[in-house]
Parts: sequence; structure tokens; C-alpha cells
Amino acid sequence: MTERKPPGMRTQDWVEAQIQQAQKAGEFDDLAGAGKPLRLADQHDPDWWVKDFIRREQVDTEALLPAAVQLRKEKQQVREKVAGMRRESEVRDYLADLNQRILVSIRDTTGPVVPVGTVNEEEILEHWRAHRPEPAQADAATPDEAPRKKSFWQKLFS
Repeated sequence: MTERKPPGMRTQDWVEAQIQQAQKAGEFDDLAGAGKPLRLADQHDPDWWVKDFIRREQVDTEALLPAAVQLRKEKQQVREKVAGMRRESEVRDYLADLNQRILVSIRDTTGPVVPVGTVNEEEILEHWRAHRPEPAQADAATPDEAPRKKSFWQKLFS
């Protein structure tokens, strides 16, 4: 614990004496960040702490965008996202959900007005059908061989 400031001594002189005493004792040696520049706020930015938090915690900055801008970006990337889907029903469900979110965003009057139209589902489906990889062909059973019945567990989990 530090000692009290002696009466009659200026505060600035007392602080300087404490700093010099700590330097002689080696308390400032091997500190974290020694020799590195200080991260000072640029031109007294009032949001410096938010920017520092985003950088430090590696927050995805796209999550901070307004909903209309997020939907517009998602609409631009819809073909890439759909390309990874395996079933047509999955693609249809995703496109219907996206269109529903776009319509809700259009009706919502808060935030910036960003023109986003709905997605043409049939056009995207045609593109998905044309560019998807060929589905693996199941080995067809020979005509004289009767198809095997599924067990209870296979029916339950299929």
C-alpha cells in the first residue's frame, strides 16, 4: 500500500516521487504491451468502446446492419446458398421464408428504406435444378429379387 502524501508537499511532486521509486524498484519492467503504441481513440470518437468491443470479441459486423440491408445481401447470395441444398422442398421452403421476410421488411417503416423485391422462386428453382450435382443412383434391385422390407427402426428413423 502506498504511503500518504506528506503535508505541505505538492500532489504533482509526490506522484513523481512515487513513479521514480517504482521505476527504481523495477515495477515497470516487463509489462504487457511494452514498446507497443497505445490504442487511442481517433479524434475523440464517442463510439470507440463499441468499435473496440467488436474488434476484441470478433463480432460479425453484418449482424449490425439494418434488416433491409441484410435481406438485400441475402437476396444477392441466394443462388450460392441454394446450391448447397439437397432437396427441392428444402429450396422451396427457404425461398418462401426469404420472400416472407422481405414482405415483412417492406411493410415495416422503421429504419432505412432499401428497395428489396421478392425473389422469383421458379427462376431460382430452375437454376438450382440445372446446376445441382446428379443425385446418386441407388442400386436398382434385380427384377427377380423381391425388395427387402424395412425393419421397424428403419421405418421409424427414415
